[in-house]
Amino acid sequence: MKGEAAFVSAMRALARHPAARGLLDDAAVLEVGGEALVLTHDMLVEGVHFLPTADPADVAWKLVATNLSDLAAKGAEPLGVLLGFMLGDGAARFVEGLGEVLDHYGVPLLGGDTSSGGPPRAFGLTAVGRATHRPVPSRDGAHPGDTLWLTGRLGAAMLGFEALRDGGEADTTAYRRPLARLADGQALAPRVTAMMDVSDGLLLDAWRMAEASRVSLSIDGAAVPIAAPEGRRLDALRWGDDYELLFTLPPGIEPPVPATRIGAVEPPAFVPLFLDGEPIANSEGLGFQHGQ
Repeated sequence: MKGEAAFVSAMRALARHPAARGLLDDAAVLEVGGEALVLTHDMLVEGVHFLPTADPADVAWKLVATNLSDLAAKGAEPLGVLLGFMLGDGAARFVEGLGEVLDHYGVPLLGGDTSSGGPPRAFGLTAVGRATHRPVPSRDGAHPGDTLWLTGRLGAAMLGFEALRDGGEADTTAYRRPLARLADGQALAPRVTAMMDVSDGLLLDAWRMAEASRVSLSIDGAAVPIAAPEGRRLDALRWGDDYELLFTLPPGIEPPVPATRIGAVEPPAFVPLFLDGEPIANSEGLGFQHGQ
């Protein structure tokens, strides 16, 4: 068994509870006492998700924001987080950054666990939210004829990472301290047919939405707003770490938040994804995937 996709595929045989959504979504949705709880867990690993020289305060911020972005894709209101912390240098700065991000979003720390280990160090976080709309949006609801939309711009995180890695002068905020679009997700939840956050690259995440919905997505690459130079457009579409919302709407429906129409949902074809009319035959190289 090699790579992320193979492992997740094996896990699907174990994730039989309806809340798991077949492991095809950003988060689990658990029905409890008339409420729908939304649960997600992400990890950040040194050298994979952040540079070894990163400020631990920024690592804490990113750890929380990336998990809350999964809640945003479900239109959920955060209720709290549980932290998995690997002890080591910079703990005080991590705590400082954790306090800043929790205060920013008004989210309580509910508990967690600590362990020794590393390098490299790894940190995990579980975020718990409450759905604000039922049914809770998923990746698998896009229908032929729907329109495809994206919040924000892509590529700022890519440029920030390169500046940190290479000592450049670009603004690094988007990479170090991303923002989860919680308010946008809650506003969109009653209207979308499908929604997910863009964490691993627009093209790869669009591929995943298309496969989950059993449709084809057609993207107009020139329509996608980017924060990178025009010559880096394709890089921006593949790089990831943007944490924008990718969503579909029924024909004739406009989004209630600022967003750009970047394509359309089409009947299932011989490939899940078309970029500028050209078919994309497989997902390799479309974005960030572990274990390739």
